[in-house]
Parts: sequence; structure tokens; C-alpha cells
Amino acid sequence: MAHSWMPASPCGPGCHAATMPTVGRVRASLRLVRAALVLLAALAIAPLLIVLRGRTRTAMLRWVFTSMLGAFGAKLEVHGDPAFARARTNRGALVVQNHVSWLDIVVANAVRPMRSVAKREIGAWPLVGALATKAGTVYLDRESLRALPGTVTELSTALRGGAQVNVCPEGTTWCGLASGHFRPALFQAAIDGGVPVRPLAVRYRLTSGQTTTWPSFVGPETLIDSVRRTAKLRGLVVEVHILDEIAPGRAVDRADLAALAEAQIAAVLAGPHIPDQRRAAHVRMLAAD
Repeated sequence: MAHSWMPASPCGPGCHAATMPTVGRVRASLRLVRAALVLLAALAIAPLLIVLRGRTRTAMLRWVFTSMLGAFGAKLEVHGDPAFARARTNRGALVVQNHVSWLDIVVANAVRPMRSVAKREIGAWPLVGALATKAGTVYLDRESLRALPGTVTELSTALRGGAQVNVCPEGTTWCGLASGHFRPALFQAAIDGGVPVRPLAVRYRLTSGQTTTWPSFVGPETLIDSVRRTAKLRGLVVEVHILDEIAPGRAVDRADLAALAEAQIAAVLAGPHIPDQRRAAHVRMLAAD
């Protein structure tokens, strides 16, 4: 049941360009098969992920998520702090990003494997839900205000314990050409946990530099429709910018903290993509890890 306080986005099918460079039907089908195989492989190694720790576990998780991006023919470009991408710290942080696609969590974890906050419905998705639960996802019931304090408490406990937890504070998806305001509620967990906020700016574009809305999951379409459209896209590049941390105590309250993070991300998304010669160095930095 929807409520007036639930996040809403005006984005819908009209945001998707009528034409984009695409691959053939056979190649698109093979991409979907490959993605399914990655999911099955992830389920197979899930018991190992529960017991493994350290670099081995991080490497296995990163393989799952980068393989999923590769299944859809997407190239990952990462810009920013190499220490975050290398995942060599156990200090907790609330990692926030703009919300465009079902791929967002895959992208964030391909950069650095971490726990996530997701809507409760994802837990019931075939295969994906089981993996999300095993990965320690904190589920949010968006239809119940009464459940929110408990979610914030669970999240702050995880952050205080040293977890990096990924959140999409817009609360719903936008097409990528437009964005929503960050809801402040979950930022309270960073304040309560005494941890920094780490913003990530994510842009889906083509190799030409043109932003594409095809990976977005908006309006009344089904998840399957969005996945199929993404599988058809040729030359998809996911550009991720790791932005400066917002230290504990810098913001007056959770609303101020949300506004600071939103402003950092909006400033990056308003600018052009990084030229090729700079981009290559950042990609090598991530791959070297």
C-alpha cells in the first residue's frame, strides 16, 4: 500500500530514448544466459562467502559483481580514492549513491563489496533475493513508518561494527537525466554510529560519452523488461566517482548531512565525463587491486 510520504519519481517509459545502439538478438540472449550463469555460480559459492574473511572473500565477491556487469557487456570506470576501492579498511561508513537502476547495487559492489540497504521486496526476488539475504542486506519496509526506527538501529549497529553499507537515499529510481532529493532518515544511522558518509556518483553512458537512460528501472515496467532492454544495449559504460568522505560532526543534523551528500553527487553528474587519458589511469588503479 502506497502512502503520501513514500518517495515518488516522475520518470517513466517516456524517459527512454526511442533508439540507442544495440546488439543483435542472439547476442542479447547470450548476455541473459551469461547473467543467469553468474547468479547460479554466486549461489553455489554462497556457503563459502559465509565462512571466508579478508581478501579472499572480497576477491570472490568482486568477481561475482564484475562478472555480472560483464555479462551485460558493460565496462566499469572508477574514478577517485583508491583506498576505498581496495577495501583495506574495516572502518564503518555509510556509502550513498544516486539511484537509477537495478544495476546500482551490482555497480557499487563491483567497486567495493559491501552490505546494502534494500527495499523489502528484493528479498523475495528469485535468486537475487537469496543472494542479497546471504550478503547481509538490511531490508527496509518502505510502507511502514513504524519499522523505520528499527531499520536505523540495525543499520547504525552494522556501521559501528565496521561495516561499509550502501544506501540509495532517493528511495526510488530516477532515469539518470534527472535525480531526486536525498531522504534524510537513514543518515541518522551514520550520526548514531559515529561514522563518515561516503558519496558515490554513478552515471550510465555510452562509449561516445552520451548519457543513456536504458539501464534505468522506472515507471510501471517490470524488472524483466528493464533487464532485457539493458541486455540489448551496445557500448554501455558505468562511470563511478568515489567522492570525498563527509566526516562525522561536519553536518548539523541528518537533513544537513543528506544535503551535503546530495550536493557532492549532483555536482559530478552535472559535469562531463572524464577524458580518456585520465580515465585509463583510474581503471588500471582498480584492476591492479
